[in-house]
Amino acid sequence: MTAGSLGIRSGSYGSLDKQLQNGVLPIQAASAARTKPSSKMFKEKETLIHWICKFTGRKKVGMLLLCLISAAVFVWVLYVGKGEYQESDDVHKVNNNLPVNNSDSPQINQVQSIPIDNWTFLSVRVKETEVGVMRPPPPSYFLGYTLPPGHPCSTFSLPPPPADKKRTGPRPCPVCYLPVEEAVALMPKVPSFSPVIKNLSYIFEENLNNGMKFGGSEFGGYPTLKQRNDSYDIRETMNVHCGFVKGRKPGHGTGFDMDDNDLLEMEQCHGVVVASAIFGDFDIIQQPKNISEYSKQTICFYMFVDEETQADLKKKYENNKIGVWRIILVRNLPYTDGRRNGKIPKLLLHRMFPNARFSLWIDGKLELVADPYQILERFLWRKNASFAISRHYKRFDVFLEAEANKAAGKYDNASIDLQVEFYKKEGLTPYSEAKLPITSGVCCKILVLVLVCFIVLLSALMMFALLAGSADVPEGCVIIREHIPISNLFTCLWFNEVDRFTSRDQISFSMVRDKIAAKTNWTVNMFLDCERRNFVVQKYHKEVLARLAPPPPPPQYSGNDPSKVFSGESGSVAARKVSPRRRRDRKSGSRHHRKVSREMVVSQIKD
Repeated sequence: MTAGSLGIRSGSYGSLDKQLQNGVLPIQAASAARTKPSSKMFKEKETLIHWICKFTGRKKVGMLLLCLISAAVFVWVLYVGKGEYQESDDVHKVNNNLPVNNSDSPQINQVQSIPIDNWTFLSVRVKETEVGVMRPPPPSYFLGYTLPPGHPCSTFSLPPPPADKKRTGPRPCPVCYLPVEEAVALMPKVPSFSPVIKNLSYIFEENLNNGMKFGGSEFGGYPTLKQRNDSYDIRETMNVHCGFVKGRKPGHGTGFDMDDNDLLEMEQCHGVVVASAIFGDFDIIQQPKNISEYSKQTICFYMFVDEETQADLKKKYENNKIGVWRIILVRNLPYTDGRRNGKIPKLLLHRMFPNARFSLWIDGKLELVADPYQILERFLWRKNASFAISRHYKRFDVFLEAEANKAAGKYDNASIDLQVEFYKKEGLTPYSEAKLPITSGVCCKILVLVLVCFIVLLSALMMFALLAGSADVPEGCVIIREHIPISNLFTCLWFNEVDRFTSRDQISFSMVRDKIAAKTNWTVNMFLDCERRNFVVQKYHKEVLARLAPPPPPPQYSGNDPSKVFSGESGSVAARKVSPRRRRDRKSGSRHHRKVSREMVVSQIKD
């Protein structure tokens, strides 16, 4: 291979010095060699323009040109809009069709095996010496994958909901999971990309100054409004409030304290964590189902309880375990509200399990009925996402969610109103199509004036179809996440809002998400609520089960007390079962007949 074959242009125009001696540069010589166009060419151009102008004024030709221009611009908007939705400002995501569970090909989770153009071994000959150019190093983060063509899950689509008029509430829908073995093989060996932020640390303060506090608690560190605003200025290295402020090690003298042995064991979790919590003996512990033996051996299942709940569960203990759950006793709870205490393990698992890579949080009232590896593969790895949560089954707007919480008495109305008004001043608006990142403003500048309204409408519909999965209100009982700096920052800031305002985390979710997304282009995978109901089954709280319990059976009486004969409590009359009659079999005189029969029986008993 010569130097000329590598694209080095040399000797094409001779030496530059010789050309300068002639007083003419190559470009000047080329321009001088051009001839003037003939007058005949000008006449042909004039005739063509005149012919176009002659027929453009006609209705059919004008409409045809208008339709062609509209179609071309619409295709361009589709192409540009889709590209802007999928691209990332900081990382170029590469998706390749890779085989699943194929021994002849490399596994999908081997990121270094993904082929990228121009990453080949080149042989360059320089002065008759062959020099080897090594390949660039593989990327240090997970790039995602797509299932191969023909795979059942690659062509899977949700079927229409069953036409059951008697059941109108939320219900589960089918989800295409991979077998556990294939899901485990697809587990990324390297972390996902974290846009902008690379290093995240947490504030530690022994002497808290709460003189200028605006909400918050000692556990959260009473962050000021200035510190709050600064935490949304996303940078490469950040230090933020994230609970456990009064101690250097979470769970050790910080509030929400745990035994040292438990903390040491939690640090040994380096893979996947499944966590839940029950405080105030509020729920009945639910055992996961359909869990593979491999998951039982490699996944950490942790259930956090307080002393009241432990007292009820202690009879079921076996080596601090109940089924697959490892029971962790928590002391010195920082809040009097049990729901707010539950937000600590829900949102701060990355602080409690510093070495874990992935976590699955489920509320204490839920029963897990699918393998965690299958859930992680379906909602995180296959989507190349680092955070996944389901949408609310009914509400998508924060303002409607706030009113629903007030109507249900979930929190005091004044606190909910204060939080909503604060967010409104920060720019929170009702959920609508206008909140979607439609690029119609850019398109309008380059379109013909006649087509502006038409193209804006089509682009809006197109972008709404692409982003139909977004919502402002989540169903927060399940959180699937990867522990990387950007997702850890999101849950820290989300917890700070819960600590400062109300414990209703559904109200503060979209505000934190949108603030981070505006600075980093980071998104959350919000999947359907019916998909969530496919892998968790919702049970009732203990207090609800107590109200739904069947009444105790009536006491049994003996003897022939005539006053109890017709109440079904005594004698042979009580033992006799009367078959219910259908309404059409009743006669008009049935009431009178029963009344006469009753008087006859009473008179016989008295005799």
